[in-house]
Amino acid sequence: MSLLLLCLFRSVVLVLIHQKMFRVFVLFCLSCFRLIGVFGAETNEIHSVSVTEGDSVTLHNDVSIVHEDNNIDWKYGAEKYIIAEISRRFGFFLTYNGTDGRFRDRLKLDDQTGSLTITNIRTEHAGVYKVEMRGVKLSSKTFSVSVNDVFGAETNEIHSVPVIEGDSVTLHTDVTEILDDNNIHWKYGAEKSLIAEIVEKYRHFYTYNGTDGRFRDRLKLDHQTGSLTITNIRTEHAGVYKVEMTGAKLSSKTFRVSVNARLPVPVISRNCSSSSSSSSCSLVCSVLNVSHVTLSWFKGNSLLSSISVSDLSISLSLPLEVEYQDKNTYSCVLNNPISNQTRHPDITQLCHTSAETIGPSHPPPPLVSLIVLISAGSLVTVAGFVIFWICKKLRKTDQEGKSYNLTLSNK
Repeated sequence: MSLLLLCLFRSVVLVLIHQKMFRVFVLFCLSCFRLIGVFGAETNEIHSVSVTEGDSVTLHNDVSIVHEDNNIDWKYGAEKYIIAEISRRFGFFLTYNGTDGRFRDRLKLDDQTGSLTITNIRTEHAGVYKVEMRGVKLSSKTFSVSVNDVFGAETNEIHSVPVIEGDSVTLHTDVTEILDDNNIHWKYGAEKSLIAEIVEKYRHFYTYNGTDGRFRDRLKLDHQTGSLTITNIRTEHAGVYKVEMTGAKLSSKTFRVSVNARLPVPVISRNCSSSSSSSSCSLVCSVLNVSHVTLSWFKGNSLLSSISVSDLSISLSLPLEVEYQDKNTYSCVLNNPISNQTRHPDITQLCHTSAETIGPSHPPPPLVSLIVLISAGSLVTVAGFVIFWICKKLRKTDQEGKSYNLTLSNK
């Protein structure tokens, strides 16, 4: 039986050769082998390829030249849909966008080797790629492509930006000029809500109010650099800002903006509760409702004493003992990391007169003013009455004297 089958096979081969069909027969057999799993035998070996987002990567099929009878198919994903194919005999070199368009304008085929290049790769292009090469020899090769998120790699570097409430602050992208293929997105907070964006290709420059409207009429974009300015900033605008720049090169930058309240001017007064010696005077420097500040006394440029407060909003007081005849220059300084307020005491005024404070003048209480006014009025009234009584008394005495002289003359 085996001898009969062998003779039959040889006869068929001779006939096919005679009819110049041997080549077709071989291709048919190879196709059958493909159907029964020739390619499947090679899927166990997967070549890992790691690439950074925005770069280009070439998947090599290890073929030095594509022959005329070679057909090459590149497939992607679990569905193994075709994203590129080559038919040398018919001159086909085709690339496709993919079922969802993710490969649009990103695939290039090497006409000589059939290798596939993915340009400007994104995380959405990660996955399994398979190349199947058919011809006299059948082969396949599988790649597992991982794409590293460039933005995630840069979030560890955070630029601290302190600013005073009510001022404006600009967050710089470090870009000198936006190119035509650049897109810029500014995001805010843990939710990374979009607050501004630039699409240079279409000259679109947008700013948004934020999910709760806190950025309404406060954001400005620099059309040349993409930098973001926040005007009239408030404590509610503190937080993390991130700019993501896409294009031929990907980059990002993160800022942590802290908003500090504008500092009050310290008030210096005489410390009446302190038992000073006859030759010295006790002063106290104080501020109300402050946080994240330091209050200090200086003698010239030398620090004498200081006190600090962090998170809590409290009042601070710092005493100082000075001599009456002291001619040195003293200063009380309130400062935080970005600003300071200074007050110089007038020792003569504070220690040698009844004046109690130096700083913003305070009018006397209304009740005290009323009492002083009534007292002054009473004194004037009493003085007027006394003067009137004396004048009246003198006039009466004068008249009595004239009457006495007249009586003596008559006699």
